[in-house]
Amino acid sequence: MSFKSRKFFYGDIPGDHPGGSHQPNDKEWPLWEVFIRSKQGLDHKHVGSLHAADAQMAVEHARDVYTRRQEGISIWVVESKYIHASNPDEADSFYEPSNDKIYRHPTFYDLPGEINHM
Repeated sequence: MSFKSRKFFYGDIPGDHPGGSHQPNDKEWPLWEVFIRSKQGLDHKHVGSLHAADAQMAVEHARDVYTRRQEGISIWVVESKYIHASNPDEADSFYEPSNDKIYRHPTFYDLPGEINHM
């Protein structure tokens, strides 16, 4: 058995079929992103990716691969082609509009001396 490793960016996954819409063979199984919620946390964190024929198979494989030590209490899987992201090369212009909102950066407040950790 051989595996090919390919890297995809920003949801550019080839293929028109969402996971579970047909029975693909193992060469065209879609890529799924896996998010796990740990027992200590409230948020899901991205832990990796895997290939699976449909969402149920992706959840089961994610359980087997990413929670072997029972560190998770919830698993989310999302087919990679449905994730859209901003371009890191355009971060300055993308986040620039928030720089003119001074109320988001309360640097102009005078803090009382009793407040040590803020």
